[in-house]
Amino acid sequence: MTFATRSPKCNTLHCKIRGSLSQQESIMVTVNDLMTVIPNSVPPHTPMRTVIGVMKTEGCRQLPVLDNGKLVGIITDRDVRLVMNSPVVLHGRWQDEELLDSVTAESCMTPNPITVTPNMPAYRAAEMLSIYKFGGLPVLENDTLVGIITVTDFLEYAAKMLAEDVVPGL
Repeated sequence: MTFATRSPKCNTLHCKIRGSLSQQESIMVTVNDLMTVIPNSVPPHTPMRTVIGVMKTEGCRQLPVLDNGKLVGIITDRDVRLVMNSPVVLHGRWQDEELLDSVTAESCMTPNPITVTPNMPAYRAAEMLSIYKFGGLPVLENDTLVGIITVTDFLEYAAKMLAEDVVPGL
């Protein structure tokens, strides 16, 4: 894909899009352009205590679950909240603390999640996020996890476009 640029120093996707739009060229933003590359992930038998720690430390709301390098599921902050608000978890008893170490990602994850590919048009991924009310979609290339695309990725892209008053199609 060839992009027109407005200046020799403009090498970001945003500048390329802006330059292309000003010359009435048609471009397609792909999942690869917006995704988070090589996201954090956890193995299936990871205790919930560790899952929560990774989410807090890394500031992520979705964690792909990989078994021997293959995507087997995804665990989200919503999944964690459902487990934490369970009537049997975290009500001040010593048994509740033990549950954080015995309940695993595998027992809380969504197995076989819907995925996208890096070369998919970004608008298709956005439609999927909207239709299914997901916060993120794993990105696979040849059955290997290469990224994750999230609602936040789309919001950041929209904010950049709006800040520059770049409106595709107008």
